[in-house]
Amino acid sequence: MTRGALPFTQSGTPLPSPRGGDSYAGGVRNQAPPATGVVPLRPAAARRAAAPPAPVPVPVPVPVPAAPPPREPLWRDLVGDVLRRERLAQERTLKDVADTARISMPYLSEVERGRKEASSEVLAAAARALGLSLGDLLSRAQGELVRLTGRAAPAGRSTARAPYDGLCLAA
Repeated sequence: MTRGALPFTQSGTPLPSPRGGDSYAGGVRNQAPPATGVVPLRPAAARRAAAPPAPVPVPVPVPVPAAPPPREPLWRDLVGDVLRRERLAQERTLKDVADTARISMPYLSEVERGRKEASSEVLAAAARALGLSLGDLLSRAQGELVRLTGRAAPAGRSTARAPYDGLCLAA
């Protein structure tokens, strides 16, 4: 053996590999390793024939959820809308009404947008600044509530004595 540690014959040809294949070449075989893996127990044709048919998907009817009932508007949104509508109808600025009512302009803006739940004193001051009474403001808000929800006051309730359509607001 010459040429290093690889096995060669006297004539210089490589010796055959003990594991089969062509020969040694630096300790690595020249032939691809035999295919290894899982050997199936049955031939492919027998597997296909024995396989159960694939189930046919049955469409399942999806229930359509009922539309949720319309949400009743919040009182602060209704009162704020009335205040803003009246202020714009009078072509007055937010600053002008806030100064007249002695309310901060950012607070009045938040009340008009329904972001703040104003006290009865603040509502009365804002209404007076717009030339309305607190009762007028609340009556208009109640009218807006009836318009949006489509419900009037119950028939059994007498509104003859109440000057503001039977609306009672307790703080």
